[in-house]
Amino acid sequence: MSGTENAVGIEYSGVRELRGPLVVVEGVSGVGWDEFATIVLDSGDRRHGLVLEVDREIAVVQVLENTAGMDRTGTRIAFAGTPLRIPVGTAWLGRVCNGRGDPADGGPPVLGDTYAPVSGTPVNPVRREPPSEPVLTGVGAVDVLTTLVRGQKLPVFSAAGLPHLELAVQIAAQATCGGEPFAVVFAGMGLTHADAAFVRDGLAARSAARELALFVNTADDPVIERLLTPRLALTVAEHLAFTEGRHVLVVMTDMTAYSEALREVSAARGEIPARRAYPGYLYSDLASLYERCGRIRGRPGSVTVLPVLTMPAGDITHPVPDLTGYITEGQIVLSTEVHAVGTYPPVDPLGSLSRLMRKGTGPDRTRADHPSVAAQLIAALARSRQVRELADLIGRPALSPTDLCFLDLEDAFRHRFLAQGADENRSLDESMDRAWEVLLALPASELGMIPAEPVSVNVQAESPSLRPAASRTARPGPRR
Repeated sequence: MSGTENAVGIEYSGVRELRGPLVVVEGVSGVGWDEFATIVLDSGDRRHGLVLEVDREIAVVQVLENTAGMDRTGTRIAFAGTPLRIPVGTAWLGRVCNGRGDPADGGPPVLGDTYAPVSGTPVNPVRREPPSEPVLTGVGAVDVLTTLVRGQKLPVFSAAGLPHLELAVQIAAQATCGGEPFAVVFAGMGLTHADAAFVRDGLAARSAARELALFVNTADDPVIERLLTPRLALTVAEHLAFTEGRHVLVVMTDMTAYSEALREVSAARGEIPARRAYPGYLYSDLASLYERCGRIRGRPGSVTVLPVLTMPAGDITHPVPDLTGYITEGQIVLSTEVHAVGTYPPVDPLGSLSRLMRKGTGPDRTRADHPSVAAQLIAALARSRQVRELADLIGRPALSPTDLCFLDLEDAFRHRFLAQGADENRSLDESMDRAWEVLLALPASELGMIPAEPVSVNVQAESPSLRPAASRTARPGPRR
C-alpha cells in the first residue's frame, strides 16, 4: 500500500492455512490485534494485511488485496509492530484513490510528514462541542426540512433503484459552510465501474479546486478493502478538520455494501452469526465509524458524516438501517412512491428527520423564519395525507374548501418545492421562498405555527398566479 508507514520486523514463513481473504500464521511472537503486516510472495510481490485475531502463537491476518496466487510455501509475513498508519494532510485534496489509498488518477503516491492510525482516536465526550451551525447542501428538501448541522451524523435511507448515489454526489459537489474553509471526503464502497465513473465525473470540479479527497472501492475489488475505505476517509477528514481547521463533510456510500463485507469476513473467521447472519458486533463496528464525527472544544473545524445505505427490499427494520438509526441523529428517507411519479430528489418529508436541526437554524444561522416554516410545512403535509385518505372514503365533492386546499398541497409541494434538477444548486433563500409559496396556498388561519407578522408580509407579497388553480377556485372570497 503506497504511502503507508511500515517498519518491517521479523519475517515469519509458517503459513498454516489460506482461508478466503485470511491467512493463518503460526509460530508468531509479540504480535498484537490490528497490527499492520506486509506479505511477501514467492514471486516478490508485496501485499498488505491487518491482524484480526491472535491466539498464543497463531495470528489470523486479513489480506487487503486478495489471496489469489498465494501459496503456503514461499510466503513470508512481517509484522510492523503498530496499527496501519497513513500520511495525513492537504496532499489528499484533489486526489482520486482506490479503497486502499493507492492513487487511481495516475499521480504519485500521497506522502506526508504526519502519520495517523486509520482506526482513529476516541474523542473524550467532555471535549465535544455541541453542533450549532448548518452545512448547506444546495438541495432544498434537505436544507429546509432536514437541515444538516456541522458535526452531525445524518444518514440517507434508500432502496434499490432509487437515485441515492445521484443525491450523494450532488450534495458532495454543492455543499458549503457559508464561506468558511471547507472540504469533502467521499468514500464509495462496492460501486460498479459505471457508478465509479459517474462519481468521478460528478465531483471533477470540486476535485480540480482541491476541495475533495475521493476513495473508490469497486464491486470487483477485494472485499477486505471495503472495510478499510471508510476508515481511510475518516482519518483524512479528522486531520483536515481538527488540525488544518476545515469543516469537512464525509459522504460514505453504500454502508450496506460495507456491512455485507463485514458479514463475509466474519463468516470466513468462523464466528457465530447473529441477526440475519451479520456478526454480533455490527452495532459497535458501525458506531466506530459514525461516532468519528463532531466538533472538539478548543480545536478548529468539524467533521460531518453523511452515510448512505440501501435497505434490502425497502425494509427499514433490516439490521443495517435499524442499527444505524440508533447511532445517528435522524435520517433522510427516499421514497419509491415519490420516485415513481418522476420527482427528484424523491425525499419522503414525513419519514425524514434531523434531530439537530433546531440547533443549526434560525436567526444568525439560516433565517429567522426557517424553523417555524419547516415545522408548518411538515404539519401541513401530514394533514394533506389525512385528507387524501378521507377523500378516498367519502369522495372529493364532500370535502370542505379548506380540505380541498390541503388535498392539493401535496402535489404543489412535490412540483414547486421538492422537484429539483440533479445539477441544480438551489440557495436557501430560494428554497425558503418556494416553501412559502406552497404554504400560502392555504388559508392564513391554517398557518398557526408561524408568527402572524411573517405570514402577513408574505401574503401581501405573494402573486395570485403562484397559487394552484384548484386552491384559487376552491377558496371562496378574498384571502385574509
